[in-house]
Amino acid sequence: MTSVAIGAAEQLDPRLLEHRRELTGYCYRMLGSSFDAEDAVQETLVRAWRGLSDFEGRSALRSWLYRIATNVCLDQLSGRKRRALPMDLSGDPWRPVESSLAARRPGTAWVEPVLDRAVLPEDGDPAERAVARESIRLAFISALQHLPPRQRAVLLLREVLRWKADEVAQLLDTTVASVNSALQRARGTLAEVGGRGEPRPLDAESRELLDRYVDAFERYDIDALVRLLHEDATQHMPPYEMWLRGSADIAAWMLGPGAGCRGSRVFPIEANGAPAVVQYRSRPDGDGHVPWAVHVLEVVDGRVAGITSFLDEENVLFARLGLPSALAPGEPFSLAGSTA
Repeated sequence: MTSVAIGAAEQLDPRLLEHRRELTGYCYRMLGSSFDAEDAVQETLVRAWRGLSDFEGRSALRSWLYRIATNVCLDQLSGRKRRALPMDLSGDPWRPVESSLAARRPGTAWVEPVLDRAVLPEDGDPAERAVARESIRLAFISALQHLPPRQRAVLLLREVLRWKADEVAQLLDTTVASVNSALQRARGTLAEVGGRGEPRPLDAESRELLDRYVDAFERYDIDALVRLLHEDATQHMPPYEMWLRGSADIAAWMLGPGAGCRGSRVFPIEANGAPAVVQYRSRPDGDGHVPWAVHVLEVVDGRVAGITSFLDEENVLFARLGLPSALAPGEPFSLAGSTA
C-alpha cells in the first residue's frame, strides 16, 4: 500500500467504511491470506473513494464495491501460485517426528488464519452466520485455492453471498451461461478436494473442549492433551512443511521438538470459524512471554481431529491480527476490549 493510498484512506467516506468487514471476508476467501485481504480491502476502498463523485448511484454501492474488490483480488492472483496447507503437499506424513522441522517455505506459500471478529457479521440471521462461519474454515479456504480465480469469485458470490446469476454476470462482465458453467466446474473441483461441509455451530461442548485444551497445554500435561484428541488426529505447522498423523506422534512431538512450548500462556479465541487458541512462549530469561503461534482446532464428535499451528517466529502474524505483541509477567491477555 503506497503512502498516497494510506493518506487517501484516512479520508474515506463513512458509507464505504460500513462495508469493510464483509469485504475483508470476501477478499480473505479469494486470497487465502488475512494480510493480502487487508491490503486488497484498503485498495478497494481507496479506489472507491477516488471514484465516488463519478459513481452517481448507477448501481447499489455494495455491488459497486464488490466489483472493485473482485478486480483487485483478480489482479493480485494473476500469476501467483496457490496457497496451501502442509497436508496439501503430500498425501501422507513423510518426515519422522525427529526431523519434522527440517523443511520450510516462505509465508506466501501458505494459507493464513483469520480471526472471526475481523470477517464475520456481528449480528444477523443465525443460519446466515453459520454459513459465513463455515465458509472461512481452513479446509474450505484451502480447497478454494484449487479453483481458477474467476471460478473462485463465481462460487463465492453465488453460494456464500447468495447473489443471483445475472448479478454475478454483470459484475464480471460476462454472461449468465458463463457464470452457471463456471459454478458447475467449481462445485466439481470442490467435491474432488473435499472442501465443503455442513455449517457447524461453536456450541457449548466445543467451548468446554477448548477450555480443557487450554488447561492441558498450559500445564503441559501431554497425557491430558492426548485424551482430547482423536487417535488419528493430525497436526501441521506452517511455515514448516511438517505434518503429523496420530495422537501418539503428536505427543512425541510435543515432548521432543516442541518441548520449548512448556511454560507457555495460552488463551481461547475464535479463528476460521473454529475453536482456536493463541500461544505466548516464555522468554528465555523468564521475563514475560512473547508471541509464538495461533492454533486452529478442527473438532469432530467432541474431540480434536486436527490442529493447525501457525507459527509467528518474527511477530508479524500477531501484529497483523491485532494480538498483543508481548505479555509481561502476570499481564492479562486482551482482545477487543476483553481480558482473559
